[in-house]
Amino acid sequence: MLQFLARALLKLFGWDAVQGLPKIKKYVLIGAPHTSNWDFVVVMLAALAIGLRFKWLGKHTLFKNPFEPLLKFFGGIPVDRRVHSSVIEKMTEMFNNSERLVLAITPEGTRSKTKYWRSGFYHIALNSKVPIAFAFLDYENKKIGIGDHFIPSGDINADMQIIRKYYIGIKGKNPEKQGEIRIRPKE
Repeated sequence: MLQFLARALLKLFGWDAVQGLPKIKKYVLIGAPHTSNWDFVVVMLAALAIGLRFKWLGKHTLFKNPFEPLLKFFGGIPVDRRVHSSVIEKMTEMFNNSERLVLAITPEGTRSKTKYWRSGFYHIALNSKVPIAFAFLDYENKKIGIGDHFIPSGDINADMQIIRKYYIGIKGKNPEKQGEIRIRPKE
């Protein structure tokens, strides 16, 4: 019933949820672009519509009552970026202890324009030896879905080229807030 309702709502708002879930049990799912609060609503409707259950990382300030139980029910894991914690190690451990796990991360880390993507998603996938899959939210064409996936090679710069190539032409709700797809160079 919930899946039917989610499909109906997406259709009502003009969205097409593209089927194409990877036929793998564990992967890091990167979502881009992330330029609006509406992204969360559309993503959750699409996930319900296509039957995707996933965990996701979110800013700890989102997880306040009365929303905390609901966000956690829908797979939310709060992260407090002010405190140095080993999120990469914790997520790697979660992958190692799970038979099935999809972990969704928005590498931009914010809805604002950024100079660099955060690289945690890459290190989680590499350390966990799981693929990275591409989720997209294209407001211009009103399409949302999951595309291709690849196994990270360990050469983050070469792998970022693969990621950048995939997202060419995909526009967020606020395209002016989309930053270039790159990671901070090592100093």
